[in-house]
Amino acid sequence: MTFDRLVCANCAAPVSEGRCPVCRANRERLQQNPFAGLNPMALIALVAVLVAAVALLAHQTV
Repeated sequence: MTFDRLVCANCAAPVSEGRCPVCRANRERLQQNPFAGLNPMALIALVAVLVAAVALLAHQTV
């Protein structure tokens, strides 16, 4: 999930706006995650490509 859709429990504002210290801290923490910016479909596509690559490598070694 991307942080632009999260709502802060402290101030009830979007975390992406960073209105309170809790929002700003969580926004910084989420920006450090390399997969935070990817949407779920991109993650599914990435996993599918990895599974296909592993299957191809396993088939070539047999």
